[in-house]
Amino acid sequence: MKPTILAIDDDPVVLKAVERDLRSRYGQDYRIVSINLAQAALDYCKQMESRNEVVALFLVDQRMPQLSGVEFLSRAGPIFPEAKKVLLTAYSDTEAAIASINQVGLDYYLMKPWDPPEERLYPVLDELLNDWRAIAHIPYEGIRVAGTLWSPASHQIKEFLTRHQIPFQFLDGENDPQTRQLVEASNQGQLKVPTVFLPDGRVLSEPSIQDLAEKIGMQTRAELPFYDLVIIGAGPAGLAAAVYASSEGLRCLVVEKHAPGGQAGSSPKIDNYLGFPGGISGMDLARRSVTQARRFGAEILSAQEVRQISIKDAYRIVTLSDGTEISCHAVLLATGAAYNMLSISGVEALTGAGVYYGAAYTEALYYQDQEVFVLGGANSAGQGAMYLSRFASKVTMLYRGSQLKAAQYLADALWQQENIQILLNTEIIEVHGKESLEEVVVKDTLTGEVRNLKGAALFVFIGVQPQSTLVAGQVLCDEKGYVLTGQDLLAGGKQPKDWPLNRDPLMLETSVPGIFAAGDVRFGTNHRVASATGEGGIAVAMVRQYLKTL
Repeated sequence: MKPTILAIDDDPVVLKAVERDLRSRYGQDYRIVSINLAQAALDYCKQMESRNEVVALFLVDQRMPQLSGVEFLSRAGPIFPEAKKVLLTAYSDTEAAIASINQVGLDYYLMKPWDPPEERLYPVLDELLNDWRAIAHIPYEGIRVAGTLWSPASHQIKEFLTRHQIPFQFLDGENDPQTRQLVEASNQGQLKVPTVFLPDGRVLSEPSIQDLAEKIGMQTRAELPFYDLVIIGAGPAGLAAAVYASSEGLRCLVVEKHAPGGQAGSSPKIDNYLGFPGGISGMDLARRSVTQARRFGAEILSAQEVRQISIKDAYRIVTLSDGTEISCHAVLLATGAAYNMLSISGVEALTGAGVYYGAAYTEALYYQDQEVFVLGGANSAGQGAMYLSRFASKVTMLYRGSQLKAAQYLADALWQQENIQILLNTEIIEVHGKESLEEVVVKDTLTGEVRNLKGAALFVFIGVQPQSTLVAGQVLCDEKGYVLTGQDLLAGGKQPKDWPLNRDPLMLETSVPGIFAAGDVRFGTNHRVASATGEGGIAVAMVRQYLKTL
């Protein structure tokens, strides 16, 4: 069954025009349904839900009898929460449309009339439907992952596919007898998890991330032996640099060992990024950036890790984990930062089995109607808690500070959310559980009181550490591991020891000429997505200046 685009307008002339334009553009891939009464449309939504059908997009007029467009969306939204929402408005209704961005999660509002649709309708709907397809859970015969909720390896596979926005179906090998039978039949009677079933009939038993990436057709090997710029890391800084470098004609290669988007890619929603008044998820931002970079000709290697950077005359040699050597003129370190690991009793055995670092977007659905914990009090923790609250019966935030560090708009939303509890001045000292997390032990830092709290999962968002191990001992870093660049390398106005050139290091250039750093791995960063993308663009300008000296 095709996904549905549902158009609602009480004006028969407008409704006929909407249906005509929708069928012309989307009739091949979507079922177009038009209804002239909001209440009838709401009843129809309930019927579709019972038939396991899906709605991809609502296109709804604001001024209708019985129910306004916003009122309809507020009622239909929970039935199809992934559906995109577009409001048709007159000029006098724009204030209501803007207010509904937060009220009903409106994705866009269109002014009537929208002629010509090629300019004023289709570009908007094309982008929204592409976004919907990237996250929608619809019946399909695609990749199936058989595993258990408590298997760290299963979690890694789910995280990898989710972050790459590759649709898959998760099969519960622990509680579903049919899944267990399927896995055992494919593994000579053994229950090996995860087992991945590909659409072409191939079966991968306990695959590595790189093996999975290769089998599903992702690029894991460079096409050229030499590039102008090799970017290590596909977070916001690396992807921004890839877009700017490739658009300016530089031969550019990006190497990413996990998934595009970096730490920001795991954020369920970024509300304060310029140009997205309704917010955007980190994964959607990463997907758009990857598409943009590839459109300009950048190569992006997935599930590949850089093991070494070496210098040979004017060239930098990047060695991958599989032994492949790639030569280039310049290297950009955009490896970002990772959440700090907990070092408390019981946590190591439960990592990936109820204890997760970030991963709220990946695992939230599996904790439907259960109680979970979020450790941390900054923006990433707050965004994770808000997203988890859509699924969990209760989310308890644990934060050792006396007040949340999240932005004010987010902190206000957290305090107002009914199923979120915030425990300040609270630190976690132990976690307990046999095969999965069962409870956490917390301590009140003011009174010293210790309590055991029951819960099914713990999502950790506590501070970050720079991912600079790759260049440790090769470029200068501060005591915390952040890479020093530019003016920060000049102690008392003097160039760093062993600096071989007559000029000072360029902005964002490390203590090794031709190796640059941008984003969260760099000393002086402020851990914001906008800052990282800005530094990615600046880094390319500095690389171009460096290339002129060769």
